[in-house]
Order: sequence, then C-alpha cells, then structure tokens
Amino acid sequence: MPSLFSIAFVTTVSSIILVILPLVNTKSKVFHLTTKNAVKMAFFMSLPPLILFMSQKQTNTSANMKWFNLGITNLSFTTQFDLYTIIFLPVAFLVTWSILEFSTWYMQTDPHMGQFFKYLLIFLLAMITLVSAGNLLILFTGWEGVGIMSFLLIGWYSARSDAATAALQAVLYNRLGDIGFLLTLCWLMKNTQSIELPHMLSSSPSTILLIGFITAAASKSAQFGFHPWLASAMEGPTPVSALLHSSTMVVAGIFLLIRIHPLLSHNSLALTICLCLGALSTFFAASYALTQNDIKKIIAYSTSSQLGLMMVAIGLNMPYLAFFHITTHAFFKAMLFLCSGLIIHSINDEQDIRKMGGLQHALPMTTTCLSIGSLALMGTPFLAGFYSKDAIIEAASTSHINSMALLMTLVATAFTAVYSMRLIYFTTMTHARMTPVLLCDENDSRVLNPLTRLAIGTIAAGLLINNITLSNHPIIHSMPIYMKLTALIVTVAAFTIAYDLAKVFWTNPTMNHGTKKYDPLYFNQVIHRSSTNTTLNLAWHLITHLAESLLMKKFGPTHIETSQLLPIKVVHLTQTAQIKVYLSVLFITLICVTMV
Repeated sequence: MPSLFSIAFVTTVSSIILVILPLVNTKSKVFHLTTKNAVKMAFFMSLPPLILFMSQKQTNTSANMKWFNLGITNLSFTTQFDLYTIIFLPVAFLVTWSILEFSTWYMQTDPHMGQFFKYLLIFLLAMITLVSAGNLLILFTGWEGVGIMSFLLIGWYSARSDAATAALQAVLYNRLGDIGFLLTLCWLMKNTQSIELPHMLSSSPSTILLIGFITAAASKSAQFGFHPWLASAMEGPTPVSALLHSSTMVVAGIFLLIRIHPLLSHNSLALTICLCLGALSTFFAASYALTQNDIKKIIAYSTSSQLGLMMVAIGLNMPYLAFFHITTHAFFKAMLFLCSGLIIHSINDEQDIRKMGGLQHALPMTTTCLSIGSLALMGTPFLAGFYSKDAIIEAASTSHINSMALLMTLVATAFTAVYSMRLIYFTTMTHARMTPVLLCDENDSRVLNPLTRLAIGTIAAGLLINNITLSNHPIIHSMPIYMKLTALIVTVAAFTIAYDLAKVFWTNPTMNHGTKKYDPLYFNQVIHRSSTNTTLNLAWHLITHLAESLLMKKFGPTHIETSQLLPIKVVHLTQTAQIKVYLSVLFITLICVTMV
C-alpha cells in the first residue's frame, strides 16, 4: 500500500499536470472552455492531499532532479510540497476556476479571447511554480513568470495609453525589487554553494541579504514606496485585476518572506523593518482608499492595505498568520473585483461610485456578494476576514512592538470599515443616479456560479483554514476582554461614523477635492519627477564636466600649450642675438651640406 506522502505527492503533481495540458492545443476553438474545465479538475484533484494533511497533521514531501553543474554549485530542479503548498493550491485553483468561468462571459466579445485565457493559465502556472519551488532558482523562475505575465495582462488593451503605461510601470517597479532578489541569489550561490531551501535556511546570512529579500517582497507586494503600480494596474480587464490581487502576483512577495522566515526570525532589525514597513503601508493605502471614487481603485488600495497587514504579521514573527490572511483574502478580494466588473459592465462602463446607487434592485446577487465581500474585508465576526485579520491585530496587541506601528494598524482597520461602508452605500443603497434605460442583467450561470462559489468561500473558508493553520495558542484564550475586542470595537465605531457620513455626502457629494494631496498620482509625480530630474541633472553635470574639463581643456588649449612648450624652449635657446653663434651655426651647416 502506498504511503500517504506518495499519494499526496502524486495527486498534487497530477493537478499541476492537468493545468498544463490545455497549453498543448492553444489554437482550439473551445480553448477557453478546456482551460476552465482543466482548472476545475485540478481543484478537485488537489483536495485529497489537503484532506490527508488534515487527518495526519503532517505532510512534507519533495522531489529532486539534477539539472546542470556550474562548477561552484549544482543546480537542481527541486519541488517541495509542504503545509503552505498543500493549502494554497486548492485556494488558488478554486479562485482561478471562478475567475476563468466569469471571463468566458466578460471577454465573450473580445476577438483574442483564446490568447487571454492562455495568458491567465500561464500566470497561474508561474504562481504554482513559485509556491511549490524547493530552491531559490525555481522560485525565481516563478517570480519572473508572474512579473512578465502581469505586464502582458495589465497591458491587454495596449492601444490605450493608460493601459500601456500601467503595464510598463508595473514591470519597472518590480525590476527594482528583482535587483535585491538577484543580488541575494548570486551571493548565496557563491558563498554557501547551495540554493536549496533547507540548506539555505540552516545558514545565518547577514542583514544586508535579508534587506535584499525584503526589498524584493516590498516591490512585488506593493508596500509603501513601491505601491503606485498596483492602482495603475486597474487599467487591465477585471478578471486580470481579480487574479492579480487575490492569489497570484501581489501575494508572491509575502510568500517569499514566509518561505525564508527562519532566517528573518533570528534578525531583529529585519523583523523591525517588516513591521514598520507593513504598518506604514496598511495605513497609507487605507487613507488613500478613503478619498477614491473609482470603484476598482478603492478595492485596489484595500488590497495594498491588506498586504501591509500581512507584512505586519511577518514582522511579528508569525508567518502562519500572514499565510492565513493570504488564503482568506483571496476569496473575498476576487469576489469584490468580479462584482465591480459586473457593475461597471452593466452601467455603461461607469466606474465613479458617485454616479451609481440603487443597484440592490437591478443586480441583487451582485450587490449581496459585494456587501458580503466588503463586510469580510472589514473583519465582520465569523466571515473569512475576521479569523485572520483579528488574529494579526490580537498578536500585535500582545507583543512587545513599536506602539506607533500598532496605532497605525488600528487606524487602518478603522479606515477599512469607513471605505467599505462608503463603497456599499454609494453603490447599492437608496436610489439610482445613473441613466434608467441601462440594461442591468446578471441572469447568466457564467456570472452567478463563480460569485456563489466565492461567496461560500468568503463565509466558510476562515473557519476551515483556521483549524488547519493555527495551533491552539493559550495567549489568545488568556487575553483581557478589552484587548480581545479592540479590533471589533474600532471597526464598529468606524462603521457607524461612516454610515452617518455617507448619508450626509449622498445628498451633497463632493465632485472635486480641491487639493492635489488626495490624488494618488500626486505620489507618482513627486517620486517620478524628482528621481528623473535628479538623474538628468546629475548626468548633465557629469557630461558637461567631462566634456569641458577633460576633453576641452586636456585635449584642447592645455594640451596645445604643453605640447608646444618644449619646441619653444629649444628655439628660444638658439635666439641669443650674438653674431658669432649665428656664424658658427652657418659654418657647421655648410660643412654638413658639403660632406653630404
């Protein structure tokens, strides 16, 4: 009888092969349906390893295959299927299956729908490669894979200048982080002679290397300073935004830090950087989401805020809480994007929430799912977000941490409730503000089935994954009641205030803010212009200095002066104004000529 490890390994690998199979025939007329069915089958195939893990509470298996020898190190093709991989794969497959099914409806008029599905499938495969990698080289392959596929998908409508710019911006911001990753990878290959994860995690690298990893994660997961590309990425089609924000691209950075966490856990400076960066990111993104009126940008900034919260969990030395939040966040974030895409599609491509309203009558299923997703996002008890988000805030409350970081996290939690309430109220409640002749239709199984699956996941996933990932922490059970309820009290208070404010602004909406500070492009202009100006000015000074000082002076007047000095001195010596010297030179010259 085969062991449980081999069953888990074979079924997991089979699920991945199932996803690869549709790529054999991409020219097929029904390629989009084949792709959707393959991911659906992969989801069901990935469940047995998860059930085995739940029954056994331990599953960790890996496969190793020699690749090629570089002399100083052997590169091998290593896969690793552990707790994180086995839980993440079913979540990724379920979310992607729902997004692909939604895409068959959303992209039905696009002439290149087959190519779009091929890109989405390769995007998923790159993320699976990253999650199941057993060494840094395979992980880097998946890392670059999600980067290049995000470039192609965000720029899908490349004829629009905004989409092309957004795609380029995403790829450039990610290149900054890749520098950190590559430097660390090359240093490890040279100095430790191995990039296998078990070997690497047993070593003790310097703080500089860990900062390289943190930089890579910060750029991929849109932390503060690297965040502008995430909101710009909304120029891509809605299914791309849903997949990008839920279970692929943006969680890759946090996943890298979870993988290398044994190295971080012994370095207090690296943990402090993660904590402060995460707290700043979650606060900054949540405050931006408050002032946005574009429905997709509100949800995009909320993703950036939640990624900051995951980074806080890494900084608290609790990677399993960050992973728990990744898995629960995937469900409601994908659902929020699909709902927003359906709403935008239904009301003539209008994205401003101030021009919506009354949609609970026209799109009852969509607005219900939007409300469930927003409530889960703000941490309403017993929905998915509550279990992971509250666990992180409770862990922060009971840790010896920077009080400013804790304060910013709590304020960001309050802001989450405010913008979620604002989104629900302006989109779905009271009366309509759009043209009444629009066709609002959601009666299509390709729309309803994905939303239903994701809504069930949003309601049930938190409780299910809670029992798998979290051990029985006595500190949570022995907390004072006021600390236990902190996050909930902050959320309820903010929600109540937001409801009153929403009613006020409904009757008198502000159509412009009157200040550039609330425009997210303000940050882009400050950073992009200052960096560009600095670079160009530096280049100008260098070139002018080199051209004037070196070329003009050294090879111009100065060179002529120094080269002519010796002949002038020689000539000067002969000009003595004495007739006997001149006669002597004349006679010597005559003798020489006669002899010749």
